[in-house]
Amino acid sequence: MTKKELWESYRFPLILLGGIVLGAIIGIVFGKQATVLKPLGDIFINLMFTIVVPMVFVSIATAVGSMLNLKRLGKILGSLVFTFIVTGMFAAALVLVVVNIWPPAANTTVQLSAGKVGKALSAGQMFVQTLTVDDFVGLFSRKNMLPNIVAAIAMGIAMSMCGGAESPVGKFMANLNDIIMKLVNMIMKLAPIGLGAYFANLVGEYGPQLIGDYGRTMAIYYPMCIVYAIIFFTGYAYYAGGSRGIKAFWGHILKPAVTAFGTQSSCAAIPANMEACDEIGVPEDIYDIVLPLGATMHMDGSVLSSIIKIAFLFEIFGMPFTGVDVYAKAIAVSILSAFVLSGAPGGGMVGEMLIVSLFGFPQEAFPIIVTIGYLVDPMATCLNSSGDTVASMMISRMVEGKGWMDKKSDRKTDPEKAAIAAQIGGCDCGNK
Repeated sequence: MTKKELWESYRFPLILLGGIVLGAIIGIVFGKQATVLKPLGDIFINLMFTIVVPMVFVSIATAVGSMLNLKRLGKILGSLVFTFIVTGMFAAALVLVVVNIWPPAANTTVQLSAGKVGKALSAGQMFVQTLTVDDFVGLFSRKNMLPNIVAAIAMGIAMSMCGGAESPVGKFMANLNDIIMKLVNMIMKLAPIGLGAYFANLVGEYGPQLIGDYGRTMAIYYPMCIVYAIIFFTGYAYYAGGSRGIKAFWGHILKPAVTAFGTQSSCAAIPANMEACDEIGVPEDIYDIVLPLGATMHMDGSVLSSIIKIAFLFEIFGMPFTGVDVYAKAIAVSILSAFVLSGAPGGGMVGEMLIVSLFGFPQEAFPIIVTIGYLVDPMATCLNSSGDTVASMMISRMVEGKGWMDKKSDRKTDPEKAAIAAQIGGCDCGNK
């Protein structure tokens, strides 16, 4: 990457982190006097929570309505869904072990003035609220994010049955999605000021130890991702093709991994992933489907980061992150965020809002974990994208049997087709 390309990829995260760092410095220097800046942070948070519900509904309905018009082999899709969920569960199991051994926020306890932490939903309540609300208008409350998502998927399916993206409603939804995302971009321009002001308030009121917890979280997350890649990706490659699969995967994954890390976008890495799959011997009709969908649905790195964010919030609010019920909810939310929400623009932030809502944290918890998201995003995206290649290998074995690597034929990856595949995936950027 050139310096210009590197700056374009990292400009906004660097400006945002710069605003947060400046806010933290103001909090350290001025102490409790820095709380005067809190209203600026409240304005940004309120704007984000206002736009999130229409953003989720319209973007998911539009994506589903368009994607369901594509012709896909049933066996490939079945294997794809199974693979994505199983690998996500392995990632969740690893991070649960890690955060119990090395808690990410062991030094800080925060009691926010906005109120006490609400009661988390029980497993039964979560199931009911995943499917329904008791009134139509309830679908458009941020407190009912899961029913909103289910309704959006149902809307997309119905839209696809009535003409999909080319129908009048499909075109309207696509245009509405563009308008909403313009609003999101406008609001996000306030993020460095809003989050900076909020962190000035947090650090001023609760001390600089909160900053140390972010460093501890990164020190846990990045090595954990490396361990996951070495152990689990190697295991997945072995399942796909034995020792030949391991050699093929690690021999061709460097370029896609570096591209994803540098651009913070799995979609930008799709052409490199296609080249890698082609060299490995993955059938073209498999990676044509798996890679664009994987760029929006296969998120092992995001599963790892979601659970570490949940554990972080539990600890700073003085709640024990223990129990089968808590773990089950954490796994469900992390996989849902990766499998469904990441296909929507801004899916990373939506997942963070979902964490705050489902576990009953006050809305002030949102900027705390948004910061974690930006800190871990490069490595999360690298892991997400690299996982798409090994998933393609695993699905090749499921579809064609153990000898799929012996069936390799000469194939050339069409760069234009790779660009189209990135568009089909519906991915935006950041932690994708």
